[in-house]
Amino acid sequence: MALAFDEFGRPFIILKEQEQKTRLRGLDAQKTNIAAGKAVARILRTSLGPKGMDKMLQSPDGEVTITNDGATILEQMDVDNQIAKLMVELSRSQDYEIGDGTTGVVVMAGALLEQAEKLLDRGIHPIRIAEGYELASRIAFEHLERIAQKFEFGLSNTESLVQTCMTTLSSKIVNRCKRDLAEIAVKAVLAVADLERRDVNLDLIKVEGKVGGKLEDTELIYGITLDKDMSHPQMPKRIEDAKIAILTCPFEPPKPKTKHKVDIDTVEKFQTLRVQEQKYFDDMVQKCKDVGATLVICQWGFDDEANHLLMHRNLPAVRWVGGVELELIAIATGGRIVPRFQELTPEKLGKAGLVREKSFGTTKDRMLYIEHCANSRAVTVFIRGGNKMMIEETKRSIHDALCVARNLIRNNSIVYGGGSAEISCSIAVEAAADRYPGVEQYAIRGFADALDAIPMALAENSGLQPIETLSAVKSQQIKENNPFCGIDCNDVGTNDMCEQNVFEALIGKQQQILLATQVVKMILKIDDVISPSDF
Repeated sequence: MALAFDEFGRPFIILKEQEQKTRLRGLDAQKTNIAAGKAVARILRTSLGPKGMDKMLQSPDGEVTITNDGATILEQMDVDNQIAKLMVELSRSQDYEIGDGTTGVVVMAGALLEQAEKLLDRGIHPIRIAEGYELASRIAFEHLERIAQKFEFGLSNTESLVQTCMTTLSSKIVNRCKRDLAEIAVKAVLAVADLERRDVNLDLIKVEGKVGGKLEDTELIYGITLDKDMSHPQMPKRIEDAKIAILTCPFEPPKPKTKHKVDIDTVEKFQTLRVQEQKYFDDMVQKCKDVGATLVICQWGFDDEANHLLMHRNLPAVRWVGGVELELIAIATGGRIVPRFQELTPEKLGKAGLVREKSFGTTKDRMLYIEHCANSRAVTVFIRGGNKMMIEETKRSIHDALCVARNLIRNNSIVYGGGSAEISCSIAVEAAADRYPGVEQYAIRGFADALDAIPMALAENSGLQPIETLSAVKSQQIKENNPFCGIDCNDVGTNDMCEQNVFEALIGKQQQILLATQVVKMILKIDDVISPSDF
């Protein structure tokens, strides 16, 4: 793009390869951008809440994903439009920061764009709308602080944490076992949490899945599982009080780095080479035995001769273990990863109370369980399910529940779910609009209407009359001055979310409002779009 002037000094813009570009300016650009944002929000709207629908996505190589998670749906969708990509990033940032509420944040942004479109039609300038939204988001943010409640929890009193995780899991495909999965998630987070610093390292929680069994067989293992078996079928399948040598060096004779050639022209020379090789293996196995190891876990493979020798010397071994698993085993057992046999010492061995091999069903699938570790701060959630898609979706659901439990340990304030927090914020923002004399008050009222989109979508997805239900709950909140009234999605018979135990983390809700407002402001400020045309 270049700027030029004609003979009267009037500026005009020259576009390079103009015939290959399309250009939208002013109101047209804003309307097009808003339409793109709304289209993405419309897709996710039906996935919101406990009665939300799932989406089935097929990748170019034929892999099928069935999911209810907003971030996953948008990640897998092939989005071309730049504004739609902003919505994908919005949901991704909510996923990275909070881990939950990825659908709600996009629906919220879509509703704000819809309201902005009405205000633009009235002739209000986009900057004034953006400023009004900014003011309104601040009012809503502070109002959430006011209606939030703190709850106490400890290692023995985890009920409130479990209830909050159950709220997250109720909108997923796994909601029939939500109590069990919520308890597993809370126990896993508390096992690795540092309660003094109020911090949780989710890398210490490994989520593994295996097809077969039923969802109810999902278990929490205070240790590590490996999708491997012993390297020799005759090695013992159960080792108690194991001392584990964790090696990253292969069980094989050293290879010279330079190019080499060995000429063997007599049987004696071959025999000498064989004896030499065997001595290497003997020394390696002996070193492991000398330091007192009762199990060897190796990152690399070893050939049949080494395997045979290990079997004869009663030293069980596991081969081809990945780097991430090795690190987790080292953390869990308190061992050190040893890169050379010469460096093996008794202090570097990891300790585990029990190492056992477990087989599943009629297949030859076997897994190793390393349990009762010296440092139980690495745990594994082991998921079972009828098919691969079910296990993948359960992994995503467990991830959301783990993130929610982590957020509550960081900040133990909660607001009530079921759309009650949004309705309460909507009432507060509506009331605050009268205090602003300028054009911004229209935008603030628009923001209040947009907040109603989430409870409205919840009611719609639950098969209730959306407008009727929303107005009934809103009037109940105003009459009783009770910010805990929400949409009764599960038909329990009460609108009070406090009685229904539907909680959400305060920081998750606040983040949703802030992120949605930021993205909408960004979209409203774009007034000129130059893009390559389709041909």
